[in-house]
Amino acid sequence: MMRHVVGWSLHFRYIVVGIAAAMMFFGLGQVSAMPVDVFPEFAPPRVEVQTACLGLSAAEVESLVTIPIEETLNGVPRLEVMRSKSVSQLSSIVLIFESGTDVIEARQLVQERLALVTPGLPTWARPPVMIQPLSSTSRAMKIGLSSDKLSLIDLSMLARWTIRTRLMDVPGVANVAMWGERKQVFNILVDPARLAANGLTLQGVMSASSDALDAGLLRFSTGSVVGTGGFIDTPNQRLGIRHVQVVDSGEDLANVVVGQHEGRNLSLGDVAVIEEGHPPLIGDAIINDGPGLMLIVEKFPWANTLDVTEGVEDALAQLRPGLGGIEVDSTIF
Repeated sequence: MMRHVVGWSLHFRYIVVGIAAAMMFFGLGQVSAMPVDVFPEFAPPRVEVQTACLGLSAAEVESLVTIPIEETLNGVPRLEVMRSKSVSQLSSIVLIFESGTDVIEARQLVQERLALVTPGLPTWARPPVMIQPLSSTSRAMKIGLSSDKLSLIDLSMLARWTIRTRLMDVPGVANVAMWGERKQVFNILVDPARLAANGLTLQGVMSASSDALDAGLLRFSTGSVVGTGGFIDTPNQRLGIRHVQVVDSGEDLANVVVGQHEGRNLSLGDVAVIEEGHPPLIGDAIINDGPGLMLIVEKFPWANTLDVTEGVEDALAQLRPGLGGIEVDSTIF
């Protein structure tokens, strides 16, 4: 057999050389377009479910949130391992599936089970959410933001609503996490002496401030529910009624009525100081020996690292003309 193959190849040597040249030509073309990654996708398919639980301790999170979700997710097809972690105010459950399982199908099966357990969770627990599917190495780039003109709160809001939104539009980007983010909030610093002198309670202050907003973390308050506006009929037309947020600044919040004392209305400003601030940090970032933000770009398992990197760099180049006073360092990683 080998004698005939060798003899045929020598007899038709020009055809063999032509076939070899064609294979080399097409091979070089495929090499230039093939995916480039530091590591292959070695991790098995996994789905992570996180549930934020406002004000609960680790033991309460485990008994009231983690265990009910685990019982519901037991028996998901092709599930191999289920791991959970309950910490203060957060429940995290990781499901590892058999090798070769379609991660999108697995997420669909998990979502169907979560729809069953969500109505039975405590009202102060947010609905469970699934973390985006990430590659084995996950992180594709690290981008540093710093500014001498903007405060860290203003820089965080700009990064959250402008920069992160644009980067999430890049094909292949699964998530853009921010370290050192300081979300703008209004802190109500209650004075206990003034509170007691006016016969008010801290619970009353919490209820009044929550009910004054049309969105909030306290789901049991009326402020977490957007009411219906309705309409007014006139002889000529029907006019729709909508709610307009009246609290737009710290001064507006200070004028919210919290109760009455000796026949007069008391506002939040009478018993507390309203100031701009941010929630407690769970992580910080140092950029170029100073405070700043660290943007972690994470990619999908099926995304090409080279394409994602080029797309993120192009997006940053488009944003730079509008980022006056902000230093963007995309060469950290």
